[in-house]
Amino acid sequence: MDVRGTVAPGFEAVRDAFVRNFEQRGERGAAVAVYRHGRKVVDLWAGTRDVDGTEPWAVDTTQVVRSAGKGVAAAVPLLLHQRGQVDLDAPVGTYWPEFKANGKERVLVRHLVAHRAGLAALDTPLTPEEAADGVSGPRAVAAQRPQWEPGTDHGYHAQTYSWLVGELVRRVTGRTIGRWIAEEIARPLGLDFWFGLPEDEAHRVGRVGPVEPPAVDGNGGTLRMRPKRNVVEAYADPGSLTRRAFGAIDPFPDENTPAYRAAELPASNGVATARGLARCYAAMIGEVDGHRLFAPATLTLARTEESAGPDRVLVVSTRFGLGYMLHGSAAPLLAPGSFGHPGRGGSLGFADPESGIALGYVTNGLQKGVTADPRSQALVRAVRSAL
Repeated sequence: MDVRGTVAPGFEAVRDAFVRNFEQRGERGAAVAVYRHGRKVVDLWAGTRDVDGTEPWAVDTTQVVRSAGKGVAAAVPLLLHQRGQVDLDAPVGTYWPEFKANGKERVLVRHLVAHRAGLAALDTPLTPEEAADGVSGPRAVAAQRPQWEPGTDHGYHAQTYSWLVGELVRRVTGRTIGRWIAEEIARPLGLDFWFGLPEDEAHRVGRVGPVEPPAVDGNGGTLRMRPKRNVVEAYADPGSLTRRAFGAIDPFPDENTPAYRAAELPASNGVATARGLARCYAAMIGEVDGHRLFAPATLTLARTEESAGPDRVLVVSTRFGLGYMLHGSAAPLLAPGSFGHPGRGGSLGFADPESGIALGYVTNGLQKGVTADPRSQALVRAVRSAL
């Protein structure tokens, strides 16, 4: 395996784990980057740019990272709160009057960000064109009746998060969330990250697609984790909240089309490099080349538990702060204080303030699973061993 990039002394285990992902865990093309205390210590890439191609992954190859982008999107309402533009304990209707319909008058901003708004699914799914038009999605969630009493429980807002957070940001700032991130986060930090991929960056994006992981690793150990029966049943039942939440766009768009990549869907279609994700998280927990995103109080908000226990959508127990998944059995990160977000199929971004670690991992081979991909977990264990 021709692995390109650099590894700082002491982090060689990350390179070894990255290589084993190709040898034993079905990796096709991927990149991983790690920052520690604002300094890049790992920057690796290998394999093919396209999941089904032969062209090598390049230093600037980007990929659709699915829900790993939610962690960048979640930074926006927190930064608006930090700047005094959003009150997390205010009703969403304060900023978005139409949202008050159908019993949502008391949905708070913090409920919306922490997957407690009760709006995980839509009664009528949107077409791909409607999902991307910037109008139909916000209108649908504003009219939707909650699936549970807002603020009393949590369930992963897999697709509706796009329109809930995106429209809140637009109402407060007058800018789309993609434009806000480009101007206020990506440009100052020099990040390769987009919601709404510019046409002049399209040539850098590889094709993603599903891949089956090998049944066993090189030592004969089983790699596939058999999901619990209730999880399998939830995904198989067309009427379940699980299926309806992930099916809020129907049919699901082709993620490799220019139209999909150019849309602003912060729940699912972020485009990034591994170093872009890692650098963003590094700036959330400390200074990176003179830039820092979160003040200490905001960092505390990001990783303070808002939701915990059985997730109405994912079925397993999950933990959320304000927009971020927290370390736990469903989404193992580096340590108890870590926060971040995985992407369904593999990608991952997170930070751990105590160790100063920020990690970004992107892949074009989308394996089954929502939160704990074996390839990203191998990389996390390797980082832990290096500390």
